Amino acid sequence: MLIISWNSLNMKKFIRIISYIREYKAYMGLYSVFITLSIIFSLFSLSMLIPFMDLIFNKVAIDGAIKATVSDSGNIKDLVYGFLQAKIAQYGKEYALGWICFGIITAVLLKNIFLYLSYYFLAPIRNAVTRKYSKLLYDKILKLPIGYFTEQRKGDILSRSSNDIADLENSVVGALEGIIKEPLNIIGILIVLFIISVKLTLFVFILLPLAGFVVGRIGRTLKRHTNAAQVKWGEIMSQMEETLTGLRIIKAFNAEKRIKKSFYGLVDEIFFIKNKIQYRRDLASPVSESLGVIILCGVLWFGGKLVLSGEILSGSSFIGYVALFSQIINPAKALSQAVYNIKRGTATLDRLNEILEAPVTVEEIANPIELVGFNESIEFKDVQFLYQDASILNKINLIIQKGKTVALVGSSGAGKSTLADLVPRFHDVSAGDLLIDGKNIKDYSLNSLRQQISIVTQEPILFNDTIAANIALGKPDATEAEIMEAAKIANAYEFIMRKENGFDTMIGDRGSKLSGGERQRLTIARAVLKNPPILILDEATSALDTESEKLVQDAINNMMQNRTSIVIAHRLSTIRHADEIVVLQKGNIVERGNHDELLAQDGYYRKLIEMQEVK
Repeated sequence: MLIISWNSLNMKKFIRIISYIREYKAYMGLYSVFITLSIIFSLFSLSMLIPFMDLIFNKVAIDGAIKATVSDSGNIKDLVYGFLQAKIAQYGKEYALGWICFGIITAVLLKNIFLYLSYYFLAPIRNAVTRKYSKLLYDKILKLPIGYFTEQRKGDILSRSSNDIADLENSVVGALEGIIKEPLNIIGILIVLFIISVKLTLFVFILLPLAGFVVGRIGRTLKRHTNAAQVKWGEIMSQMEETLTGLRIIKAFNAEKRIKKSFYGLVDEIFFIKNKIQYRRDLASPVSESLGVIILCGVLWFGGKLVLSGEILSGSSFIGYVALFSQIINPAKALSQAVYNIKRGTATLDRLNEILEAPVTVEEIANPIELVGFNESIEFKDVQFLYQDASILNKINLIIQKGKTVALVGSSGAGKSTLADLVPRFHDVSAGDLLIDGKNIKDYSLNSLRQQISIVTQEPILFNDTIAANIALGKPDATEAEIMEAAKIANAYEFIMRKENGFDTMIGDRGSKLSGGERQRLTIARAVLKNPPILILDEATSALDTESEKLVQDAINNMMQNRTSIVIAHRLSTIRHADEIVVLQKGNIVERGNHDELLAQDGYYRKLIEMQEVK
């Protein structure tokens, strides 16, 4: 019923999916064996209609000789008819009729047993692909540079990680069964049809391409509509995520109507797109069934002519032929649906591959060195950093000696965070060199490099887990005593012990059950427990009230003892005692020195100080 264009299936992508189930090749082999046996017994049960009709209409001879009333078709037919003739001669036709019914029942039972076994071995194959893609996607998200996610909407990434994976299961992976099973079914039926009548089957082959062409045209736009729907769904997820995180602001500014109008518009758009997809998909089944009936009527007409004209085709064989041919319609419909599913699934694969094939700009060299400790200095030598051809840092030359505190100050967009992010290799320099202990940081393994660094950001990043688990994030094998000691250094021990479950208290999504000061002190405890020689502090106190700020600042001072610190400063009062203050403006170092030296220069730093004092 359907001629498949392998180009339309985008076989390269489909083969890529199949490559993910190599470990299940034994299961695939068993599935193929059992589904083939199921098809064989299904065809056998239907083929038994021919001797049944011959027996009913007295066409089976009883003289012991094989006198088939249709063209000889091989040993199986001879065996069946010989067996029936023997039983008729010995016990009569009623007894032989019972054997035919017994044979049909046995064949149907065996067909369904093997069909179940085929499904049993297909299930892990189907699920293996979605499991593999889920792992690949998550692994790639962890590997991609930080800059990648500044361009992407969180909701769209979440949509690809959830809805697109589910759609992959329902489309491409679900089509695996149809792509394997239905062609075998169709081929098996066609072989038996050829055995019964070559001329009638050749007539069928003239009609099949016409039907396949009509059905094929229906699904040409399916992939385009599916991709549009998935893009809109990503936008919906993005707006939902923004609404949940910004609900307080939405309510405060009475923006519910505007936000709702935008959301409703997206929902309406995806409504109409998904309707178009469903119309196309639902059209496939009735069209293919209607074409099947038209072709079946053509078979009845042409086959009836062969029987009436005295060709070598008996009435019983023709009835059996029609019964077998009618069974080709369902496999053809299923194969047609599988083709549509794969067309829909290729749109899903394209969206997933946009993430999976995104370039990882921060990679390790083939045989990296392990950075086992920090002994001398961090050195920036003519460092430049470009982002989409825009210059963020220009010719930065800076040496940070071990044990020293260097503060980075400047206006927003000056390049402070970018400069600090180069040290743990969240980004790689575009030109120049960044050295740790005299070696380029690209020569070190990422794991060993980041093991020497802890970061405390302005916004506390915590996870929906216990207090203890959040503190031990960088050292999962930490003892209870070590976790407690880190909490004490971070001025967090007392508030933790006031919690009902102490260190086993669940803190909620992003630490929502804690105050801002409590969340920040947990991130400091986390950094303390890791015990790195290098600290990067992104003004951890700027968003806190006075009381919390003092507690957090005391904790930071405790943590910074005997460590090398890079401090991104917004409140200049917090970095007066830094060993060196580096003033950045538009990606360039415009001033450097300690607090007193910079005040004496009466330059940009002094202006920043005066502006904050005025405030």
